[in-house]
Amino acid sequence: MEKAYKLAFDNEKKGSLYVNCCGCSKTEPLHSFGPAVKPHFLIHYVLSGKGLFRYGDKEFTLEAGYGFLICPDQLAFYQADEKDPWTYLWVGFDGTEAEHYLSAMGLSSQHPVFACKQSDELYAVVKDMMDHNTFGMANDLRRNGQLGVFLSIIANSAAVVEKPEEDRGNEYVRKAISFIQSNYCNQIKVTDVAEYVCINRSYLYTLFEQYLKMSPQQFLSTFRLAKAKELLESTTYPIESIALSCGYSDALVFSKAFRAAHGMSPSAYRKEEHIEVRDQGKKNLEKIEELLGHI
Repeated sequence: MEKAYKLAFDNEKKGSLYVNCCGCSKTEPLHSFGPAVKPHFLIHYVLSGKGLFRYGDKEFTLEAGYGFLICPDQLAFYQADEKDPWTYLWVGFDGTEAEHYLSAMGLSSQHPVFACKQSDELYAVVKDMMDHNTFGMANDLRRNGQLGVFLSIIANSAAVVEKPEEDRGNEYVRKAISFIQSNYCNQIKVTDVAEYVCINRSYLYTLFEQYLKMSPQQFLSTFRLAKAKELLESTTYPIESIALSCGYSDALVFSKAFRAAHGMSPSAYRKEEHIEVRDQGKKNLEKIEELLGHI
């Protein structure tokens, strides 16, 4: 019989990331679970002792400092050691972004095991969740916030099985594109993009050439000018305002870039209102979307 301190929270939730349950157990020898499934993501972390974790066709013997992930609706089995049964904590969670975050951390049904030395920090987070266990918006926000902390500790310090080089490159490009899409209106540079993704500028250049067949600077300029075309077509904003809205602090620099790319000034483009030119702007955006769909 295990000695468990556990809490389950309201499952009727929606959102990007939220806690379903959490707890801490000191198990008896050979105490086991499964083979069975869970309806949400579940992370166990071993505080002391050891045990067996079986997932799919893989089997792991785990001890203090290791943790494992169980994905929704996938059969799992775990059992405490006969002589040195484990004590573990767990957090069950779900949300529209849960799988994305786990994947970015390197955790999945294919790579479910991780090592992490921050046992005190993880225990403190779960204890805080359990201390704020009553119904109400304040405690919901507290627990869900602590879930983010829990995952960040694992992401920051855990040794997980790394993704293949190709997968990591794909992820870097996606993050870079997302950063550009959110910040093109600011005066960002390629170095800012590289720093956000945590790789050097040269490697970012190599990845963009590999996946998008253009440099990061070309992508940034193309995206900005495509957005500028949208504004020229759909608004009567001054050219200076459109330039600022697309990340150009100098309207003359914007006009020069626009002319170099499209053979006419922004004001001439707006005045002409030629259907083929307008369609080209849409095609440029479609081209960007198509590129994004291929990575």
